[in-house]
Amino acid sequence: MHSKVVVIGSGPAAHTAAIYLARAELNPVLYEGFMANGIAAGGQLTTTTDIENFPGFPKGIMGGELMDAMRQQSEWFGTKIITETISKLDVSSRPFKYETEWSPGEVHTADTVILATGASARRLGLAGEDKYWQNGISACAVCDGAVPIFRNKPLVVIGGGDSAAEEATFLTKYGSHVTVLVRKDQLRASSIMAQRLLKHPKVTVLFNTKGVEVKGDDKVMTGLVIEDTVSGKRQLLEANGLFYAIGHDPATTLVKGQVDIDGEGYIITKPGTPLTSVEGLFAAGDVQDKRYRQAITSAGTGCMAAIDAEKFLAEHEVDEREGAANGKPE
Repeated sequence: MHSKVVVIGSGPAAHTAAIYLARAELNPVLYEGFMANGIAAGGQLTTTTDIENFPGFPKGIMGGELMDAMRQQSEWFGTKIITETISKLDVSSRPFKYETEWSPGEVHTADTVILATGASARRLGLAGEDKYWQNGISACAVCDGAVPIFRNKPLVVIGGGDSAAEEATFLTKYGSHVTVLVRKDQLRASSIMAQRLLKHPKVTVLFNTKGVEVKGDDKVMTGLVIEDTVSGKRQLLEANGLFYAIGHDPATTLVKGQVDIDGEGYIITKPGTPLTSVEGLFAAGDVQDKRYRQAITSAGTGCMAAIDAEKFLAEHEVDEREGAANGKPE
């Protein structure tokens, strides 16, 4: 099968790109994957409950519901959605070549590819983590911090870098107090961020401390067992929210060694665009965004990728027609 444009992903970036491409009559094919990177189609939002900061929903919307609506809109405008995971992608020459997990050896081609495979928040695998994920545990303070279950309640942030410092400071707007757990004896955050955190009246930083087990009432989280990494002493810390700020893993395995990637594994794009180091390959969403990581910003970059892909295809069609008219090989 050959396509003008293939979109790889299933979150806001992927579906926004598909909607724009379909309306431009480019017949996009979207591979949403089958539990790709261990996440169901729809991306990280499928693991989120209430979303209150996506425009157009004054009363909020469930993450899964929002992604279902985006998927329906993609299909409505003509996107062909395939529930398979792409296992190989060769972008060394155009048309790009790819294979799927269920049909190895069967090569498909595409003139352009939009990579919107996202990034997965790192987890710690604590006892009780799966049970209380999104019922007290989150990996995004900006996304979930204002949710009612966290308001005026004691909260915990795990991490010692700038992200942890930023998220803990942000959470002081909503929680009654924020405790930051740092495994080592010092923060990795920049000096300015560290000082701001340590001086905040609503923040306590516990060094040489790690989380061990999440406690709850079978509905929501109510506490966290913590351990002193030096003495081994454990205690139960009252907490109604636990936020991980230990990083994300961008899903870039498909293109490693083929496209420019930074030290943290994110695809490098030309500033202000979805353009990668490979012509015809565009990156959108969290796979290239380590700063904002919001549904709305992902959707925005999906739009950008679609518009640039359409422009790329149009320009190359002109080049091919001119080449054919001049007797040059296509």
